[in-house]
Amino acid sequence: MHNEIDLPNFARDGVNLASAKLGARTVECSDDFFAEMSRLLSDAEPEFHKGRFDDHGQWMDGWESRRRRSGGFDWCVIELAVPGLIKGFDINTAHFTGNYPPGASVQGSSSRTQPSDEDWIPLLDEVALGGDAHHFFEARPHAEPIRWVRLNMYPDGGIARLKVYGQPVADGIDSGAEVELSALKIGARVVAYSDAHYGNPEVILTPGRGVNMGDGWETARRRIPGHEWIIISLGVPGTIHRIEVDTAHYKGNYPGGCSIQAASMPNLGKDALVTQAMFWDEILPYQPLGPDQIHAYSIQSQAPVTHVKLNSIPDGGISRFRVFGSVL
Repeated sequence: MHNEIDLPNFARDGVNLASAKLGARTVECSDDFFAEMSRLLSDAEPEFHKGRFDDHGQWMDGWESRRRRSGGFDWCVIELAVPGLIKGFDINTAHFTGNYPPGASVQGSSSRTQPSDEDWIPLLDEVALGGDAHHFFEARPHAEPIRWVRLNMYPDGGIARLKVYGQPVADGIDSGAEVELSALKIGARVVAYSDAHYGNPEVILTPGRGVNMGDGWETARRRIPGHEWIIISLGVPGTIHRIEVDTAHYKGNYPGGCSIQAASMPNLGKDALVTQAMFWDEILPYQPLGPDQIHAYSIQSQAPVTHVKLNSIPDGGISRFRVFGSVL
């Protein structure tokens, strides 16, 4: 969960553009003999299963190459889920202790097709890595949105996860078109929430329906008066037309109901937003919720907004939250 490690600002405020759930994918690598490259982008926390072996040895949750016996280094090419301005990286060597690479670097490319050697620019110069740890690094400034990254590790070994934090730059959003304003892929993000005891609340903005009860925003059981809430900064300002609240897989622990507030406050910081949100206009009054289903609501509001607040009354789990509307 987000509160288990001390995240730098670029990770708190940015979107992981290398998220498999968002659509990022590994395309090519020099070697993934011990652990396949696709695991590098998994949104799940890395796991270790002692004594679990496959045909190549101990099963590892990440990307792992064989021991290099010649010159050079290993690398992996990743197509990001959406182009973006990269702010920083998390190179996570969780559970790799005697087999992590001692160094790494990251390159990027704005090419619309898979980059050739001359297309790459440096985003992170060579850095030292340790075993079984998160490594946060700021990215070098760049002008054009990045579509591809290449993770280089020196000389070989295993990396559990790579996260590429940045601000999405969505292609082809026309003024007046209806879009999912709350989609992470166009820059929406979770600003604040009252509680997220059972998981990462950001998943409520990801594509598709939840795959299980762990794939959503779920709070602890509330034992004091009041209700839980989450504030979303929309990817682009817009006029809201409809909203979906999905309680997929939450059957004995869905909220009894919900309400939604909204406002246009593009310049307020987190603390001011949390305080001011108590007084935002209600665009959806209290609605009862049921278990394991999509609840769709038409919204009549004509005012453009930048933020919405979903109230979960009094507590429980919500799998996905989607806000659709017209771009200004």
